[in-house]
Amino acid sequence: MVWGLVLVLLGACSGAEGADAGVKGRVTQKGLQYGQQFGLELALALLRKEQVPDLNGSYNLPLIGVVGYSVSRIRIQELQLSESSLSFSEGTGVRLVVSHARILLSGVWRVMALFVPDSGSFHVSVSGLSLSAELGVSRDDSGRPQVWSASCHSTIGRLDVKFHGGASWLYNLFTGALQEPLRHEVNKQLCLGLRKGVSDLERALKIMPVTAQLDPFAAFDYSLVSKPMIARDHGDMDLKGEFYGVGKHTESPFSPAPFLLPDEGDRMLLLGLSEFSANSAAFVYFTAGALRKKLTDSMIPKRSPIRLNTRSLGLFCPQLKRLYPGLPMELHLSARKQPLLTCRPGSLALALAGAAEAFVVLPNATLASAFLLHLVKVLEKLLKLALRLVVLPMANKKLREGFPLPSIYNLSLADPHVTVKQGFVLVATDVQYKA
Repeated sequence: MVWGLVLVLLGACSGAEGADAGVKGRVTQKGLQYGQQFGLELALALLRKEQVPDLNGSYNLPLIGVVGYSVSRIRIQELQLSESSLSFSEGTGVRLVVSHARILLSGVWRVMALFVPDSGSFHVSVSGLSLSAELGVSRDDSGRPQVWSASCHSTIGRLDVKFHGGASWLYNLFTGALQEPLRHEVNKQLCLGLRKGVSDLERALKIMPVTAQLDPFAAFDYSLVSKPMIARDHGDMDLKGEFYGVGKHTESPFSPAPFLLPDEGDRMLLLGLSEFSANSAAFVYFTAGALRKKLTDSMIPKRSPIRLNTRSLGLFCPQLKRLYPGLPMELHLSARKQPLLTCRPGSLALALAGAAEAFVVLPNATLASAFLLHLVKVLEKLLKLALRLVVLPMANKKLREGFPLPSIYNLSLADPHVTVKQGFVLVATDVQYKA
């Protein structure tokens, strides 16, 4: 489960090889440490519900002879991982190191000694447990994440067992003789259980969707375009990040340009959203004829200095104020050409070739056509002003409030900040887990 949560963080995530990406993501060491914190908490809760595989075997006890035993319904009652660390394993994936851990197990025992069956319950205390494991991370041919157990080593310092019920008073006399075979078996199960968990995760990743339909017009491809790149202090992933039309996957006329994420290790997660992604979306919606919109004053943010009424727009067209004083307006917008977004440091440039038909809403609710104009330099300046004064501050405010990441273990962005870089928009954020 810890590995799964690590993949969740990495999966939001830039590699240096393969095709260029439309979306890049980076998990920093700070993000990995937080993933360790809430990942272990979640893992402990799940392990308490998990049933350990049954153990069967035999042992030769003094005075009794060969005793066949079966241990079943094994449950983890307590797990203390006071000393553990999760770090990047450069070129491979992620490394988990646990030292001086303690586990308390309970279950049911059955024995056959001298042809006489007996049964009862037991408690096992395991202390001085150490575990070192590596998870390898790659990419399969379909663009899905791929994982494997790169290594696993474990040791157990001490194992104490206490039997209850049946002839437990007799078997408790020989617990010293049972400790070594049980310690060996429990130690063997640690890495076997971890490898099974990694195999389960790998099977889940094989059927993980890498595309999502957003609406009747567009779907989004977030498959990996190269294998994850694991450095000493961060893990990067490159995603295709392309929008395409529903029902017809027409190739976008745009190609992603290479870009690099900045070093901002003080945040848990970095997301780079390229102008290629935005322009592929514009291509899909324009091709589908979906770039038509009716805009009313209620849809404009309250803090905008420009209102959709004759008083405000009359500043640019004085005739409006004279003919229709103090009336609300509607703008019917449509694109004549595909919009083109360009990201430059600190600013977004939107090339918008379209038409806006303006209507005055008369007192009887009918519409009076005010003018038909092609969007000119004045409107472009107004859009830039609105973007700088309204849109970006509102986006930052919304992101600071946080929003849920869908279906990812109750994760949400915490205190994210949006900045515009050359060729992409950067979201630098922390992540918050809520049970």
